[in-house]
Amino acid sequence: MLKLLTKALTKIKESCHPAKTVRGGTNQKRLLKNPLFYFALVSVVLFWGMCASCGNSAGAGNLNGNHVAFFNSFFSKSGGLNGDNLFFSKASAIALETPDLKIIQNNTVGGISAPSIVSGKTLGDVFGGTIQDKKNVADYTVQPGDTLQSIADAYGISVNTLLWANSLTSSSVIKVGQSLIILPTDGVLHVVKSGDTVSGIAQTYKSQVNDIISYNDLATPDVYIGDILIVPGGTMPKAKVATPIINNNQVPLASNYFIFPTQGRITQGLHYYNAIDVANSCGTSVYAAASGKVQRAVYNNAWNAGMGNYVTILHPNGTATYYGHLSNVFVKPGDPVTQSDRIGLIGNTGNVVGATGCHLHFQVIGATNPLAKYPVGTKIHY
Repeated sequence: MLKLLTKALTKIKESCHPAKTVRGGTNQKRLLKNPLFYFALVSVVLFWGMCASCGNSAGAGNLNGNHVAFFNSFFSKSGGLNGDNLFFSKASAIALETPDLKIIQNNTVGGISAPSIVSGKTLGDVFGGTIQDKKNVADYTVQPGDTLQSIADAYGISVNTLLWANSLTSSSVIKVGQSLIILPTDGVLHVVKSGDTVSGIAQTYKSQVNDIISYNDLATPDVYIGDILIVPGGTMPKAKVATPIINNNQVPLASNYFIFPTQGRITQGLHYYNAIDVANSCGTSVYAAASGKVQRAVYNNAWNAGMGNYVTILHPNGTATYYGHLSNVFVKPGDPVTQSDRIGLIGNTGNVVGATGCHLHFQVIGATNPLAKYPVGTKIHY
């Protein structure tokens, strides 16, 4: 740096008197009066200061010659950048969905798209689970050495709760690989049927109406056929047999009664509640599997027992279908739908952490799930 400064000053000196030599301090005085001297001096000092500052910053940040730090990784596509980056890049950013037209209150057309850019899975991976997870029903696969008591103890529930949820008795023998439903609290799992009311359910299982409403996040005491309720603190009447959960094929159906509710790849086999997961990109259309009437159409981007936005449809034969984790919902309660009507879009709302990302949770209440015959990994399409 001193060599650069000396060289610059020498050039200024020569420019002032290219062919004349002046003795003593006369030349120095003329040099100090030259404005170019000060410009060069200030420029060199500033340049030296910037270099020193960059060196200190690099050392403090543990950066080497192959790493560059950016405040915004949208500009970090050059070679040699840091591999770990908490920000989105152009390559990894989630593409916004194309808005869909929807008729609102029969007099307005609006464009609707998913409001979230960051997926629920991403947020869950970063921040971890929340207290909402404590209301989730879990699927557990029996491991070697497991007993009903050890499983109940591990989840902090009673053995009776475990037996009732899985239609088992105290004499039942569980096998390795068997799938069990684990309730998040002591109580009973109840599937609403025709004529059921919250007060009647509370009376049957010796629970409290307000407890049922609160625990299941019901906006009103109204319940619909196919609704799945957790009755906290409830006990199964001795004369009542628990309703089978997975093999609940009470209504025989023709093979073509249900169509595929969407296209994609099956990523999870039968699990709570008689459901199959079908994964595809967010924004993929979801269709009514059969004709019927919309019972619930929830589009509030809330947790909703882990299902996020969802739709339930009651069909004429008494069965019901459930479509969970939607990004958009195109129907409202009371709407009649015809088989293949588009009712929403695949999303990642609710509890998709550790699951399959953007996917449809499709369950059937009262009949065999038509997707259950396909093994995991199967691609379904029209």
